[in-house]
Amino acid sequence: QVQLAESGGTSVQAGDSLRLSCAASGRTFIYYASGWFRQAAGKEREFVAAINWNGVDTYYADSVKGRFTISRDNAKNTVYLQMNSLKPEDTAVYYCAAQVEGIITSDMEYDYWGQGTQVTVSS
Repeated sequence: QVQLAESGGTSVQAGDSLRLSCAASGRTFIYYASGWFRQAAGKEREFVAAINWNGVDTYYADSVKGRFTISRDNAKNTVYLQMNSLKPEDTAVYYCAAQVEGIITSDMEYDYWGQGTQVTVSS
């Protein structure tokens, strides 16, 4: 069983940077791949980034590639999403999720989810 809790969401201006954290409970978290997803108001949840269990492999949605970086510190049971050059279209509730398979972009394949954290980017 893994429990996830996101933090770091806030309101920022376009062009600013922000780092989201996802703290996991459970000693087996090291075996889980993690992903970040987001859901804007009135839209479906979409994939943002994923990282495998040891942090060697990562994958990004085209919309954030080059601006966002996913990383993890297994000693701290935490996954991060560094977001640079933020745009108003990045405004959404951001969720972290975990599953044991590896790099996956479909939210349906993730077993555990956090409660989400709101990121608002103003122009």
